[in-house]
Amino acid sequence: MPRLSTWFVRSSLVYLALGFTLGAILLVNKGLAFLPQVWKLLPIHIEMLLMGWFVQLAAGVGYWILPRLSGERPRGDVRITWLAFWLINLGIGLVILETLIPLPGILMIARLVELVGVLAFIINTWERVKSFAS
Repeated sequence: MPRLSTWFVRSSLVYLALGFTLGAILLVNKGLAFLPQVWKLLPIHIEMLLMGWFVQLAAGVGYWILPRLSGERPRGDVRITWLAFWLINLGIGLVILETLIPLPGILMIARLVELVGVLAFIINTWERVKSFAS
């Protein structure tokens, strides 16, 4: 497995553990109602599981498993995919920060950073997606 795939997959597993733990806390709170403010953390739980776990796991496995290109860059420009990795994680961090400390405009910036990260991944991976007949 390429180093970059390892980073994507391991990061996704960290987010899975954190998101699952936060979800368990939310469910316990739903039954016992020990801290009503914990429901403000629901967007963090969703962000960790969707962008943190699901998207990064898919990106890591996709980067690893999709057909390679011929030439000296079999997986495309690795710098673009590293940029995608860091932008996605920066966006996740900004969403978490905005949930904890609401700041005007941060959520929009976070989503744009995530979007640019996902687009960078798509751009670098696009030509590797081909049928067996190609």
